[in-house]
Amino acid sequence: MEIKNLTDIQNFNYGIEKIFDKAQDFLPINGTDYVELYVGNAKQAAHFYKTAFGFQSLAYCGLETGNREFCSYVVVQDKIRLVLTTPFNPDSEISDHIRRHGDGVKVIALWVDDARNAYEETTKRGAVGVMEPTVFEDKDGVVVKAAIKTYGDTIHMFVERKNYNGIFLPGFEKWESEYNPPSIGLKYIDHMVGNVDLGEMNKWADFYANVMGFANLVTFDDKDISTQYTALMSKVMTNGNGRIKFPINEPAAGIKKSQIEEYLDFYGGPGCQHIAVATDDIVFTISEMRKRGVEFLYVPGTYYDTVAERVGEIAEELEQLKSLGIMVDRDEDGYLLQIFTRPVEDRPTLFFEIIQRKGAKSFGKGNFQALFESIEAEQARRGTL
Repeated sequence: MEIKNLTDIQNFNYGIEKIFDKAQDFLPINGTDYVELYVGNAKQAAHFYKTAFGFQSLAYCGLETGNREFCSYVVVQDKIRLVLTTPFNPDSEISDHIRRHGDGVKVIALWVDDARNAYEETTKRGAVGVMEPTVFEDKDGVVVKAAIKTYGDTIHMFVERKNYNGIFLPGFEKWESEYNPPSIGLKYIDHMVGNVDLGEMNKWADFYANVMGFANLVTFDDKDISTQYTALMSKVMTNGNGRIKFPINEPAAGIKKSQIEEYLDFYGGPGCQHIAVATDDIVFTISEMRKRGVEFLYVPGTYYDTVAERVGEIAEELEQLKSLGIMVDRDEDGYLLQIFTRPVEDRPTLFFEIIQRKGAKSFGKGNFQALFESIEAEQARRGTL
């Protein structure tokens, strides 16, 4: 069932548990295991995410651990693990990925209890295998990994680690570092958004439904997400326990080039547009990020003139939210607070969303207009609108 407005939620909730139970029959997922980015300089990228986003050193592999192909720095904050990988060989697949896409998400790793079963169930339903179930072992135990292809060059890696007690994965050692700035309160990955080509949204929504057993949580069309210049369409897919949510975006017809088209042009095809990370105190988190130099999309001051009328009573001080550029939206379950960074690299591709949910299960539909106008202003400055 597709939801196009909040009045549909009650109808959606009726029977959704049965849908989720069906999903769990063949592909139970415990959560996001890690996200791996291929980057031009992993050491410098790790320093950025530690300094600006409050991540801390966890694990490392590279020349010192016997890896002659690439190095990876793993940073962690609560349940979030980012793996930042740079190749040594200029002719490698990783180098080619960076040349075509710039820094970007390659692997969205999913934590499962049985990687072999996850691979078998998804490939027999039509997934293209990238890596058959493979055992990795060291003195700390055994990890089983397997991978399938998704949109663009992005892959899902199934990670089974129930028989492993090491710091991260076999082949990695603990990354000892004297420089570990304090956490800024990021907790876990709330959702990850994929941008796909025009006409491909339904294809990939069907992939998640039929191949991975996900359910269509909500659908936004070009009437929901549009301005006078640009528009997009989106379907949010969720797994059985609701811990994994993947919105899939495609461009819609508009007078000017949409943010999705800009992304596809500069990334060189479909890929992960943004990673939404959750916090329990967004005021603290954003205050710290701003102090550390993170840049955010500008929200017009007039946006806050109607927040109280539209959202109702909230615990936070509206003037403080305005000073930080944090947006607010409400659904029948509560409200949420959210803000979006500018792209975290020179290509206008990957960015981050910081979100705090106070009961709300939606995605900030009431903020779409202001958000899109802000993105369009950024595009105009870049000359890509």
